[in-house]
Amino acid sequence: MKKTIVMGANGFVGSNVCRELSENGVKVFAVVKDTNENISNIETLANIEIIYCELCEIDSLYDKIPDRDIDVFYHFAWVGSAGELRCDEKVQLQNALWTADALRTADKMRCKKFVNAGSIMEKETYTAVYTQESKPGLPYIYGAGKLIARAICKPIANSLDIDLCWAVITNAYGAGEFSPRFVNSTIRKIIAGEPLLFTAATQNYDFIYVTDVAKAFVAIGEYGIANKEYTIGSSNAKPLKEFILEMQQALAPDANPIFGDVPFTGVNMPLEAFDTTDIETDCHFKPTISFAEGTRLTMEWIKSVD
Repeated sequence: MKKTIVMGANGFVGSNVCRELSENGVKVFAVVKDTNENISNIETLANIEIIYCELCEIDSLYDKIPDRDIDVFYHFAWVGSAGELRCDEKVQLQNALWTADALRTADKMRCKKFVNAGSIMEKETYTAVYTQESKPGLPYIYGAGKLIARAICKPIANSLDIDLCWAVITNAYGAGEFSPRFVNSTIRKIIAGEPLLFTAATQNYDFIYVTDVAKAFVAIGEYGIANKEYTIGSSNAKPLKEFILEMQQALAPDANPIFGDVPFTGVNMPLEAFDTTDIETDCHFKPTISFAEGTRLTMEWIKSVD
């Protein structure tokens, strides 16, 4: 790779991908939505050119970026990946349409490959929705948006002259993430000395540190095969309880996590859903940061910013 476009470049994953590309000497057109965005995490990187573009104006990138020899278009921009908008069907449907707009624009710009950031929630949503008598909650609307985006984009890509790779992130975490997702919220409870209450945590899960996620996306951009899904995970998925105990032992060995006091309303995915064989085989990627090390790094960062 020599040139890339990163849409959603100042987000948690997108900014780390920009940094990894920059360090590999790749030219990055870093697309952020407007001039009010905080771009301090990417603006000083080498080989970076900041481009301002709202999601609703994706087709304007054709004129804003005149280059026609771009290797990979990375798409991370997604409204409502956390918080209340995660449950807003209009927002999530619009995200799917914007993803299709980005794909068509990338093809018009003669980009060779389009790599989209999907989510393990796609698989969980499919299971939750199509299981008889299941009762999926509103947060599955986010996963539905991702599923719809894939269902739209795959046939579009095959009607165009661009390769589509779909990257399924299991659970990215690490320094730089402000959203109150599981790892962040648990670490903040540990720091505050609050009780550690969980579900029975028997459901299968996986986590991967954000710098490893960035390396995975670069590997997919370099080696990913068209029409393939690549799961980005630790290659060591297991019941959530085992991750929790690993984090507790690393960060708070004297703490006493309590399992079963919180009801679990999701679905349990088989370990096969987290299989990383394809990204290891096709893209030569293996993560390097263990969950214990990653959570320690995350705790140090949280302490530094709180």
